[in-house]
Formats: sequence, structure tokens, C-alpha cells
Amino acid sequence: MVPRQEIFTMRRTEIERVGVIEKVLKKEIKQIEAAEVLRLSDRQIRRLVVRVRERGPVGIIHGLRGKESCRKISSKIRDKVLGLCRGQYEGFGPLFASEKLSERDGITVSKETLRQWLIKDGLWQVKNGRKARHLRWRERKAHYGQMLQMDGSHHDWLEGRGPQLALMGQIDDATSKVSGRFYEYEGTIPAMDSLKRYVQKNGIPASVYLDKHTTYKSWARETVEDQLEGRKALSQFEKACAKIGIGVIHANSPQAKGRVERLFRTLQDRLVKELRLAKAKTLEDANTVREKVMIKFNQRFSVEARESGNLHRAVPRGMNLNEVFSIETPRALRNDNTIVHHKQWFQILGGAKTKNLIVQEQVNGKIYILGNGHRLKYKTITGPVNPGKRMHVPKVRLTTRRIVHPQNHPWRGLDIKRKASNN
Repeated sequence: MVPRQEIFTMRRTEIERVGVIEKVLKKEIKQIEAAEVLRLSDRQIRRLVVRVRERGPVGIIHGLRGKESCRKISSKIRDKVLGLCRGQYEGFGPLFASEKLSERDGITVSKETLRQWLIKDGLWQVKNGRKARHLRWRERKAHYGQMLQMDGSHHDWLEGRGPQLALMGQIDDATSKVSGRFYEYEGTIPAMDSLKRYVQKNGIPASVYLDKHTTYKSWARETVEDQLEGRKALSQFEKACAKIGIGVIHANSPQAKGRVERLFRTLQDRLVKELRLAKAKTLEDANTVREKVMIKFNQRFSVEARESGNLHRAVPRGMNLNEVFSIETPRALRNDNTIVHHKQWFQILGGAKTKNLIVQEQVNGKIYILGNGHRLKYKTITGPVNPGKRMHVPKVRLTTRRIVHPQNHPWRGLDIKRKASNN
């Protein structure tokens, strides 16, 4: 007799086979009929009959049931992998951890195997399914360079080992090719510098997709001149894009530019861990690691555009990108040929033919002063021209006193007549 618990662990199909084979042993049906019922060959039925006759119903179970696979990863390797996941790969997801194990440690473990190990060891939690939301799907752009999604990401990229950094990132909408650079903050100069580097490497894109951050969109009211000419107030970034012929599109929600938002979510996981493994502590170290990571990222995750053809335009000959991507601020020239910009005084040398000057701050840190489109010579001074010492004039304190008219004053007679009339 077979123990009850062993029969209970048999599968449903195996229990059905046992019932049919027992009928064959009792000669209730023939082996050919059993083969038709179980949809097996008559040769296999003969094997099953022999095994059930010798071992009972348990003989129907495959001999390798419950035994370890010869391809099973040894417990020594498993313990080493889990030790690495508790140490230098702490917080890594199963896919990223398996990649790093193969790349750095020479241990090949599939993503699903590692995922099961991490869940069993309490190092990974199964994520709950997301609630379904009704979103409108937007198809990718057809051509490479047709639209560039761009944004900045504030995150503790160095995990406290260094300063707080902001990643100015771009992703092509058609191919998902990414680029970017770390900066100390998200602002107009970092945004311009990041886009300038992209243009130098890839060319001028047809359009750029941005949010409504004050860096990218001006919220100032139009001046009277703008209203008369039908112009909208533009931010410095929008003015730079207009000079070079890049169309600016502002998204109404984060979901609208979801491709760059998902990119930052991925980089905040993968890039942070790459920076941790490289022990990056400075802005320069972070940009060195970022460049290597983005090259691998594009090799693996970029896709082919739906239509052939590159819509990036070459930079026109003679165009200075440092002049294009610059902050231009109007300033009025004083009578002593000086201007003030950000609490800094500048002395114009050689005179200027106009009172309306423009201070141009380029992304490379250089400052130029323009008059009628031409650069003017200037020097930095500590303050305005010294007008000389002023004379000290003491303040006079005015006091009120009662005035008494003399006896022969004409008003005396008026006072006597006024009193007499009142009586």
C-alpha cells in the first residue's frame, strides 16, 4: 500500500493515469484501449504497467521528481551573490544587479533567478500592480531630431558624498537617444549650456519639448511695445532658441512629456548606483561616470526611428553658439559712462554712440557689453566715479515763538477796534 500523503502529492493527470493502469492490471481494459484513453503510445503504457506493478501508484511519478537539477546553481555561488546584494549592490533591482554581477564579478545569474532569491531572502519586495488610469497615448515622432524632450532633475545623485547636483537631460522622442550633463543647479545658464553641447554634437533639432518652469517660459506681462507689435514676452532660453531656429513647445502636464520623466526615474536608480560604485564625490567625477553610462544606455535602449532621415540641421557657418546661448540684459548708460549690472560697476572706455546698452553673459562665463550690436571696451570698477567731498552743512533747528507787536504798530489799532466791536 502507498502512504496516503504520497498519493495526495500526485498531480491530477497522474492520478487519472493510475486509475487507468489499475484497470489494465485488473484486465478490465486492454493496453491499446488505455493508450487511446490517456493519449499515449502503447509502448509507454507497457512501461507504466511494469512500474505500477513493481512500485505501486508511486511508480507513475517521474523518477526525477523532488531531486535537484544537475543545472542548479550551487549554494556557494548563491550565498556569494546574496552577500554582494547585501553589500555593494544593496538596493539594486534584479535586472540591474544581474547585469553588474556579470560585468564586474563574472557571475552569470538570470534576472528571474536572482529575483526569486532576493524575494526569498527579504531583499526585494514584489510591487503591487498600478491602478489603471485613462491616458491618451501619443505616437512617437517619426524622424530623428524632430523633437527633443528636455528637463532638469533635482536628486541626491551623490548620496551625501558630495554637493547637491541637478541633471539637465535630453531624450530624442523618435529614437530615445539620451544625453545630458550635471550642473550645480537648474537655471538658464545650465539649460543653455546643456542645449549648446547637444547642438555641437548632434546638430540643431527642429523643436524642443519643455515644461513651464520659469527657466524655459516667461511669466512676465508684455510691455507696451510687445503688445503693439503682437509679440509675447519670451524668456532668455526662448530668445536663444528663436535665434537658432528651434521651436519651443511647452507641456501642460508632466505626463505629456512622460518619456523624459521616465528617463529620470530610471537614471535615479541606475545612475545613482553607478556613481556609488565609482565612488564619485565631485561634479567632475559625476560627469565622467555619466558620460560612460549614457553611452551604454544608448547602445542598449535606443530604438530605430519610424522613418529614415535626420532632421537635425547643421550650425550655419559663422554662427557663434556662445553668442546665441547667452543672457542679454538691457542697461542704460549713465552720464559718467558707467553701467551697473548685478551690483557690479562697469566703466565704458572710448564712449558709446547710444545710451541703450546690452550686457551679454555667455555660457562660457565671459561678459560683453554691446552698443548698436558692437562690442564696447570696458573695465570693471569698484563703484561710481568719485564726485569729490561734499561740504558739511549743519542742520538749522526751527523754533516757534510768540511775536509781540510794538505799541505804535498799525495792527495795534486793529486789535483795539476788533475788541470794541465784540463788546
